[in-house]
Amino acid sequence: MFRIRRIYDAVLPLNQEALRQVQAILREQFPYVSEDEVEALPEKLRNPIKYRFRSLGFVADDWQGRVQGFALLMHEPKLNFCFLDFISAGARLEGRGVGGALYQRVRDEAIALNAVGIFFECLPDDPVLSRDPVVRRQNANRLRFYERFGARPIVGTRYETPVKPDSDNPPYLVFDGLGRGAPLRRDYARAVTRIILEAKYAHLCPPAYVAMVVESFADDPVRLREPRHVTQERPLSVPAHRSADQRIVLVVNDRHHIHHVHERGYVESPVRINSILRELERVDLFLRVSPRHFGEQHILDVHDQGFVTYFKRICEDLPPGKSIYPYVFPIRNVARPPKELAVRAGYYCIDTFTPLNRNAFLAAKRAVDSALTAAEEILHGARLAYALVRPPGHHAERRTFGGFCYFNSTAVAAHYLSALGKVAILDVDYHHGNGQQDIFYERGDVLTVSIHGHPRFAYPYFSGFEEERGAGNGLGANVNIPLGEHLDGEGHRKALATALRRIRQFGPQFLVVAFGLDTAKGDPTGSWSLNARDFEASGEMIGALGLPTLVIQEGGYDHRVIGVNARNFFQGLWIAHERSVISR
Repeated sequence: MFRIRRIYDAVLPLNQEALRQVQAILREQFPYVSEDEVEALPEKLRNPIKYRFRSLGFVADDWQGRVQGFALLMHEPKLNFCFLDFISAGARLEGRGVGGALYQRVRDEAIALNAVGIFFECLPDDPVLSRDPVVRRQNANRLRFYERFGARPIVGTRYETPVKPDSDNPPYLVFDGLGRGAPLRRDYARAVTRIILEAKYAHLCPPAYVAMVVESFADDPVRLREPRHVTQERPLSVPAHRSADQRIVLVVNDRHHIHHVHERGYVESPVRINSILRELERVDLFLRVSPRHFGEQHILDVHDQGFVTYFKRICEDLPPGKSIYPYVFPIRNVARPPKELAVRAGYYCIDTFTPLNRNAFLAAKRAVDSALTAAEEILHGARLAYALVRPPGHHAERRTFGGFCYFNSTAVAAHYLSALGKVAILDVDYHHGNGQQDIFYERGDVLTVSIHGHPRFAYPYFSGFEEERGAGNGLGANVNIPLGEHLDGEGHRKALATALRRIRQFGPQFLVVAFGLDTAKGDPTGSWSLNARDFEASGEMIGALGLPTLVIQEGGYDHRVIGVNARNFFQGLWIAHERSVISR
């Protein structure tokens, strides 16, 4: 089994190892490629502005990171064509579908770029040009493979003229029109050919040779060779489809429903997840991945040991169906917590409406597992991931719970990602993200930004003021944007633009969004009036950052609109993110 994914850079260790393996395949299967060109591959992906072409790398690898094949697609933005520089399965892996899957992914990318087509070179199957019958048979097999996709050699030109007269196997120039059936015009083909020869073969092709080849394109439109190795081409209209690496990874807390508080007025209910899922299933954007188990150490990385131990113990001791609510708050002597576990709840809680029950710990732990699974998918190359979880987490501080939150899944995932680079947390819930602020307040490697209702009227009331900017190494890395009690979409977008400017200044490798849908009009816990179009616009603004982005569900309690708003947000996020990475 293998997956196809695009490699955007050499930041992640997974990508670094994949590029190392790709370089090994290049050395083994393309011995004519210079060592300088092999070594330049990471730089081509990292710094496309340095080269005339933008380099887009794709690998076929398994979940152990073993590369089974790769493709390097070059995009020329001015004439908007693609040149397939390399495509290869690993040694002894031909015939296992790797090459076909890679080429289909390359075609999908070219279609997404709205490119005129894909040009590439393929060695000839003509005995005049390829004298060795064994080599010629291999060349014919490759041409047969491409003919199945509708790609055929350009004929009636001198492109396959050897630079050195005695050379064998000069390549054809092959064109794949991506199933559109549009004619390839002569002047356009001449311009493309000149760019290919001058950019790729400047060290081999003198100007006179380039001019001779370019001027040999006489037919208008350019002629393509009739199919020689297959009896029927693919249909001309080949619909684009989204490959796995182009989708949003979706991880749903599969145990959220066990945390069901039936008390009247408790709005954090299982219907929230079902309402969102129903709408997400209407769009072909998501790739569902099951949550994986992670050890409790990840929770202890951001939460106090005493709090975690207490939370686990009291939940285990409570009988099924019984909930207790904090009602005693020992703030006068925090060094002497009450001995009775039920009374001690207020020692670790910030309000009186977040209950403890038998399943709270299990559901909260699984929410963390789901967030970490989504974060791990980001580290495995996904660009967008969504942890659809409940209970939420952004009000959980290092040693306290509250606001329906027990463990801060957003903070756990951000800390997990921070091992490989700077992380920005953007909290767009109606209520202040006091949990992330408390946990990261003295850290400079994690930027915490929260847009929320002003604490003078909105929960949690005691934090979220503008002057709270961080401390120590974290000074300046905590940004609060408190807003008025009544706010429409335009006002929210102005605040979001301010937040995104700060995130760009910080220059993170990863973005984590604490995603609240309680900013919607009519939400029982908020007072703002955002609608579906506003959520779509917010998604577009965030997606335009082009960062690997993990979205973690927080608030949002009006199940009549929560799903529609979530769907619109992710549609905007995906479209803008794709547009951003395509332009890179």
